[in-house]
Amino acid sequence: MKKHTWYVTFEIPWKGTAVRSRRSRSTQTFENEMEAKNFARARSDEGLVVTAGTIIPHLPRRAIPSGNILFWLEEGQEQDIGDAAEDPDGPSGKTE
Repeated sequence: MKKHTWYVTFEIPWKGTAVRSRRSRSTQTFENEMEAKNFARARSDEGLVVTAGTIIPHLPRRAIPSGNILFWLEEGQEQDIGDAAEDPDGPSGKTE
């Protein structure tokens, strides 16, 4: 059995005209943060409300509320983009 350490919860859109005070939610678990981010990004792109976090007892504990999902999805991307911009040709092999 694989060890899942991340979860993503999203609201399930309902059909019909019934007025409800709370929407149904669904949760999926993932082995790593990248898988969770990819799934969360897809649900967010569909316009669904998404939350995510780590499953207890996984440390460090993380809980990402819906208002912070977009920031969480961007974490690490700026560093990757910055690294590529710094040295677009890769290592030069020069020694100083």
